[in-house]
Amino acid sequence: MDIVIKKSKPKKSIVFNTYWEFAHKRQEVFFNKIKKKNVLTNDKILKKYKFTNAYRASDRVSQFLIQNVIYNKEYSPADLFFRIIIFKTFNKIETWKVLQNTMNDIRWGNYDFKLYDTILTNHMNKGNSIYSGAYIMTSGKSSFGYSKKHRNHLRLIELMMKDALHEKIQNATTLEDVFNQFKDYPTLGDFLAYQYTIDVNYSTLIDFSEMDFVMPGPGAKDGIKKCFVDLGDYQLNDVIKYTCNLQVSEFKRMNINFSDLWGRSLSLIDCQNLFCEVDKYSRVAHPNIKGISGRTRIKQKYNSNNEEINYWYPPKWSLNHKIEKMYEK
Repeated sequence: MDIVIKKSKPKKSIVFNTYWEFAHKRQEVFFNKIKKKNVLTNDKILKKYKFTNAYRASDRVSQFLIQNVIYNKEYSPADLFFRIIIFKTFNKIETWKVLQNTMNDIRWGNYDFKLYDTILTNHMNKGNSIYSGAYIMTSGKSSFGYSKKHRNHLRLIELMMKDALHEKIQNATTLEDVFNQFKDYPTLGDFLAYQYTIDVNYSTLIDFSEMDFVMPGPGAKDGIKKCFVDLGDYQLNDVIKYTCNLQVSEFKRMNINFSDLWGRSLSLIDCQNLFCEVDKYSRVAHPNIKGISGRTRIKQKYNSNNEEINYWYPPKWSLNHKIEKMYEK
């Protein structure tokens, strides 16, 4: 990552302190779950509302993607890319399992539009949502013509596969180049293109540092607005890089003993996500400080999920042997 040096630095608000406190507290919850502690946190806001992990790859959906979609066995580049994009389009574990129960092995080699449409339509007709609420997915009707959103998205995936997008991505020279490849497709704006880029980067298809490129989403823009009273001459992506560069000194300044991810520091995607989560957290913690959207409530309440996760990360991160040792203790 390029070191961001500009003349006029961002001016921090009180929420910038909360940013680091939140990262620390949310990571404490993560490790307390692993240690099976009865009390995960004493923070009233974290107890009541749902927040994603400090590290994106630690979230339940990301863990499922990494373990069950990408690395469950070896696939050809085309099949692997197809699996990632199918999963992330719906971003819902239950939807993947419904497809898998019929298809057995989800891959481009046995894809059939009518069959996938039937499976998804039948699941919807039983009153189930096939999409996660985490992302807002545009319908794609103007591009592909279907009244049902999932049919447009299946056609979009077909278009990517027929364009051999997986090959273009494998030939990319930077993470930003991968992002731009995704952005060329209808319905994929900055946010989704960046999310897909990070998801594919978990796999063996490409291997770029998560510190190479960042693109702020709508929630992160809100969080940045709350954390800084003025951005100086920094762009939004520069602010995320600036913040990421400060993590060691900021934790030290605030006397926070941050437990990182088995030696892995927060990366740009993690810092981007943290801005989004701090936007939500500060709606309660700092109700007088407004963001861009003007939202004042946190919609999702925390509900404990007792399904245990055995954490496992992309092997190229060289973390899994450290986790095994921790579980042995």
